[in-house]
Amino acid sequence: MRQQTIVLASAALLLAASAAACSSDGSGGGEASTPPPATAGATSPSASPGGARVVASGLAVPWGVAFLPGGDALVTERDTANLVRVSPSGQRRQIAKVPGVQPEGEGGLLGVAVSPSYATDHLVYLYFTTASDNRVVRATLDGSLGAPQPIVTGIPKGPNHDGGRLQFGPDKMLYITTGETGDGPLSQDKNSLAGKILRVTPDGKPAPGNPFGNRIWTYGHRNVQGIAWDDKGRMYATEFGQNTFDEINRIEKGKNYGWPEVEGVGRRKGFTDPLLTWSTDEASPSGLAYANGSLWAAALGGRRLWQVPLDNGRAGRPAAHFEAVYGRLRAAVAAPDGTLWITTSNRDGRGDPAKDDDRIISVPVR
Repeated sequence: MRQQTIVLASAALLLAASAAACSSDGSGGGEASTPPPATAGATSPSASPGGARVVASGLAVPWGVAFLPGGDALVTERDTANLVRVSPSGQRRQIAKVPGVQPEGEGGLLGVAVSPSYATDHLVYLYFTTASDNRVVRATLDGSLGAPQPIVTGIPKGPNHDGGRLQFGPDKMLYITTGETGDGPLSQDKNSLAGKILRVTPDGKPAPGNPFGNRIWTYGHRNVQGIAWDDKGRMYATEFGQNTFDEINRIEKGKNYGWPEVEGVGRRKGFTDPLLTWSTDEASPSGLAYANGSLWAAALGGRRLWQVPLDNGRAGRPAAHFEAVYGRLRAAVAAPDGTLWITTSNRDGRGDPAKDDDRIISVPVR
């Protein structure tokens, strides 16, 4: 593991990184570069993960992870459309093959969330790609999965940049991340659900207090695949850039995060600059979790777990863990026992799968 200091790259290095990058989530198009706007006075992280253990292996592109009240996790497999239940001891059971999923490119069975009222309503939420759109459905889980009921439909789909993360926030509203499917102007179009973070009620309606009277919470995103809240309720998101800058953004109501007008730090009126950025060979940040005073970002192209210490909402100096140990990392989720669960994504067509891939790995961070 190494401590990574973010530095300002020269124009020549930026051009070289741009030439090396591509526009999809694994080999580039979410791998960024250059300095965060606020790292002055940053301190080294106070906790480093150690004693990682493999919880489960032999999965097929595990994309989303959400924990049930008893400690078991629901895990989605992107390309098989399987919803799998995994216990902390590694016991695994397929719950269902989710109907209506049509995997293609970066689409398929993606995010999963568990209702904050699961003890009484037994509802789980899924984000997936169909033949015509991306959508969010909910279904009861009572031993078996009930018939999925669509609550948000018509999210644009594409071979790349399908977003897909689902998570309930501290306000018990459901947050949904969407990609712009390679059509950049959609991110700035407040009549489109593409390239946005959406905020909806548990039944899919626009949440009270949304800034534009619809489902949109923030816009100007390229392809958000990770969201998290700190212990003060501040929201953060990972963002795939195109050729130069990957980002972590502080997410605030109604703000425009710039895509496709700005990539990385633009310092332009009307656009919100990122909290920090990475170079193209270091990131492709996907899942995001908050634990023990830090954000933890799973990196696909960077093949490492990034720890970003926070100080009152400001980012400290990132540290890289497990660099090139497990390969491509997709999800990062805080588990009920105080560990992180991270998933590998080496069987997604862009990695070099080991015999036991894909894996779920438990990482102590206390």
